[in-house]
Amino acid sequence: MIVRFILHHLQLLDALMLLLPLLLILVGWRVGRRRRWLGVLMALVGLLWGLGWAEGRYVGSRQLVVRHATFASPDLPAAFDGYRIVQFSDAHVGSVDDAFLQRAVDSINALHPDLIVFTGDLQNCLVSEVYEHQDVLSRLKAPDGVMAVLGNHDYAMYMDQDDPYAIAEQLGHTDAVYGDLGWHLLRNSHRLITRDSAHIVIAGMENDGEGRFPQLGNHSMALYGISRDEFVVMLEHDPTSWRRRILPHTHCQLTLSGHTHGGQLNLLGWSPARLRYREHSGLYHAGDRALYVSRGLGGAIPFRLWCPGEVNVITLRTSKLE
Repeated sequence: MIVRFILHHLQLLDALMLLLPLLLILVGWRVGRRRRWLGVLMALVGLLWGLGWAEGRYVGSRQLVVRHATFASPDLPAAFDGYRIVQFSDAHVGSVDDAFLQRAVDSINALHPDLIVFTGDLQNCLVSEVYEHQDVLSRLKAPDGVMAVLGNHDYAMYMDQDDPYAIAEQLGHTDAVYGDLGWHLLRNSHRLITRDSAHIVIAGMENDGEGRFPQLGNHSMALYGISRDEFVVMLEHDPTSWRRRILPHTHCQLTLSGHTHGGQLNLLGWSPARLRYREHSGLYHAGDRALYVSRGLGGAIPFRLWCPGEVNVITLRTSKLE
């Protein structure tokens, strides 16, 4: 309910986040007449609050960077050595404009990836948010296409109504939209990518979150028919699924996730996402297996303070672990 209110009243939130620090500064000025140190402290907090919100809301939310990572595995077929996957996540197109999305699409295409993957949260509440951006998003091109999974927002869980029939109808529209974009939507399923006589597996699980988030991921369905000697890249929106389900129940060598947004805030290397997520940004290893968590492009609330939106390049390499 709180999420729905914020999404529908973003202008009100903007006003509050700028007026409240101004009020704090004014109160601090009054208090400072009697307790100078307290007045200065209140005014300073108000000033930093207002500047921080303005920076994150109007500057940081429009920034975009490219981050590179390399994952080496002895299980990767030699034909795929140097294979480049470009990942993007958490577009939340209901909160961004076409110009920002066009920059992201141009950046991705300019990287000339072998494969593009999207790891969930294309919308905020309704699939109709995607309609006005379809032309831009459909311009993503790679030799092995674009593959995607759904995030928690993509299940219409933040609609104004909880009618299961309305939600089912939304999900039907979602499937159609991904088809119109030319993206391969993986819903507990997989696809093979072939080079010469070798192949790798790109699998995708439904959102497998904790608590109130959708728990629809089925690793057995996603990997049905896949043997344990095959190299698998698993797409899963929520990174908490890596330790709960993917590591103990599958052999997937590499998992790509999003969801955390990197906390949308970075203070001298610290992010509030650390308070909730063990793996919240970047590359993590467990033996010879790994998880990469993207900070994503945007957020339902378009605010990013020193934590810009990002496009991620993951290069696969063959190796023999010592």
